[in-house]
Amino acid sequence: MTFSFDALSPADFEDLSRDLLGRELGVRFEAFGPGRDGGVDGRHAAAGDTTILQAKHYRLSDFNALARTVQKERASIDALTPNRYLLTTSRPLTPPNKDQLATIIGPSLEGTCDIFGNDDINGLLRKYPDVQKSHVKLWLSGAGVLERVLHAATHNFTTLTRDDIKDKLSVYAENPSFKAGRDILESVHVLIVSGPPGVGKTTLAEMLSYAYLAEDWELVAIRSLDDAFAHIDDTKRQIFFFDDFLGRIALDARALSNQDSDLARFIGRVRRTSNARFILTTRAYIYEEARLQSEALSTRALDVASYVLDVGIYTRRIRARILYNHLIVAGVPEAHIQALVEQNAIKKIVDHDHYNPRIVQTLTNADRVEEIAPADYPAAFIAALDDPLSVWDTAFRTHIASRCRHLLFAMYVSAEHGAEIEDLEEVYNPLHQALCRRFSLSSGPKDFEESVRTLEGSFVTISNGQVSLINPSVRDYLAQYLTDSALLRAMAEGMATLRAARALYDHFKKVPEVSREDKAAFLISFIPLAANAVNEEPWKPIRGEPNRRRWIGMSYSSQIELLRGWWKTSKRQEFLDAALVVASSRDIWFSSWADGRLMPRLIASLRGAPKAERGKTTALVEALEERLIQILNFDLDLDDVHRIRTEVLPRKGHLAQRIGWSADSAAHRVIAELPSNLEHVDSESTLDDYTKLVDELGPAVGATPAEIARAKDAISSRANRLRAETPEEDALSLRGDSNIEIDWFTDEDLRNLFAPLLASEE
Repeated sequence: MTFSFDALSPADFEDLSRDLLGRELGVRFEAFGPGRDGGVDGRHAAAGDTTILQAKHYRLSDFNALARTVQKERASIDALTPNRYLLTTSRPLTPPNKDQLATIIGPSLEGTCDIFGNDDINGLLRKYPDVQKSHVKLWLSGAGVLERVLHAATHNFTTLTRDDIKDKLSVYAENPSFKAGRDILESVHVLIVSGPPGVGKTTLAEMLSYAYLAEDWELVAIRSLDDAFAHIDDTKRQIFFFDDFLGRIALDARALSNQDSDLARFIGRVRRTSNARFILTTRAYIYEEARLQSEALSTRALDVASYVLDVGIYTRRIRARILYNHLIVAGVPEAHIQALVEQNAIKKIVDHDHYNPRIVQTLTNADRVEEIAPADYPAAFIAALDDPLSVWDTAFRTHIASRCRHLLFAMYVSAEHGAEIEDLEEVYNPLHQALCRRFSLSSGPKDFEESVRTLEGSFVTISNGQVSLINPSVRDYLAQYLTDSALLRAMAEGMATLRAARALYDHFKKVPEVSREDKAAFLISFIPLAANAVNEEPWKPIRGEPNRRRWIGMSYSSQIELLRGWWKTSKRQEFLDAALVVASSRDIWFSSWADGRLMPRLIASLRGAPKAERGKTTALVEALEERLIQILNFDLDLDDVHRIRTEVLPRKGHLAQRIGWSADSAAHRVIAELPSNLEHVDSESTLDDYTKLVDELGPAVGATPAEIARAKDAISSRANRLRAETPEEDALSLRGDSNIEIDWFTDEDLRNLFAPLLASEE
């Protein structure tokens, strides 16, 4: 593999040069800041002899620029009087180039063999592959690795472009969290990355995922634990990535009880197989609140806490590198950087109590910098750290048209982590029209298209047909902005889908001083939407692939639960009628994985409600019971029927007796038919689970000893065939030393790091 070093900043290139030349010479080079006046990027002193290393990262400049810079530093080189002088550059060098540089450098150079150009450095990287692996940005930026990452990413909802990956690599500051995270993943296979908003949890998770992708693992980016169970395959090496996993469910005991057992089960599954890794991210405060409410998240048997890696603690050097990388990659004008230096703002930013990579990214964005005069740039940067959400306020209120603000409102209620353009347009158009009518604003047929184009690069990003907020803090700002009840009621009149309406209502309930009467009045706007609920499918065709469909929303049982909740709050019969239409329609199909587990809870809740309520929901309960029995009579996997039966057993007192019988009968039938229904199972861990389930369920549901024995023999036989078909994997190279040394980084180091940015070297 040959590297151009494009992904490395000058400081990164110096680190690489010290490591490579140190390994080649068998010495350790001291690191020095890349200041303009010292001429030293590395030094080794022993027995009175001094070796000086200087690194020149001239990847974007011609040879003459390099020669001029070396000429300027000739006096500094002579003043240092080293016994040996070494020069590295990322530029390719010809023999005449080296001869010319040797003449410029003078007697401190032993020979042209001590001048290392691009080809020489690549040769050392091939000679010392462990050094290559230790420089993550370099390794992941290799052409072959990028191709593997891109190929894998195209099969996941986190579809990426080459530029996306290179941009992330360019601003990433290598830090001990990467090695620590790798060690945890290799040790226990599961890593929960927690920390405050904006500290880089997702970035760390992505870098770890890319590293596994580079080793030919398959990326499986998931939105739910159902996605995880649907895709895990022990015959493949898979890295599962679940971003903001607790942010996707309401933090109440009921919601968590629906999720934590599945989380425990999937974590157990991953831990038992050598071919799976699982990375999750979550905000620290959400995680701590969830642990207080969830048995599975706090149990010692699961011991999830031992997997947590808080990335919120960065050394001063790492903070400085993050700022430095963003200034370079974003191309912040030298006048703005000069102002940061002259006003001593670099130190204030790096040492700020609210230092946050997200704010650094935002305040170095080209569009943002253009709006700020150089002299005002330091104050704007500090103000953003003092109050992060203020970053978006002026731009939102004064720099964009109302149609663009409406698009951001549509983003807020569409999807937390991005939406397909067609799904966003479906939400935007009626919402935009409703707001324009209410507030007497003009509108046009091209408003959606023009709004997307206007906001791209400033408030949103667009990649492979998906629109996402450019920064999670935009969503935080919108949550703060959307507290006006009149505006929210106007938005309610323009909701196009139950998914969007649910998100808006959940937000409305959090507005201060909202009463029950306010909630009831708010829900009236959703009555027309409820009447059309039966036509709101959870799936949509995939663009260009008419035979495949993608999951976009709530299951039918979740729709019914939502409508029932709205009925209870508003007392409007229309919601209950709509729920009954969904439950009774013969044109829709309830599925075991999407609906099976919720339905026993929903039915039990309806039957256990106060008498006055039960009298109004009899038809709905009966329709749901018919649907659940229909699911149980259909072809099921053993784990499907187990999950449904697990929900049925503790609720038998509030369920019709026939549901309990149907659940037991389904489990018995699945066990009896298991020997002929195992060919689709390609996971040894799943087969291990099946063996335990047969032992657990068999006697309880009336399976005979012979049926149980045949089922277990079939499972064992299938497992043996899988083992014979699965090749032995080579030993993994993804290892890291998580020991973190004390990292001293003085004010002088800080000044030296940023000084070259004002030198216009490249």
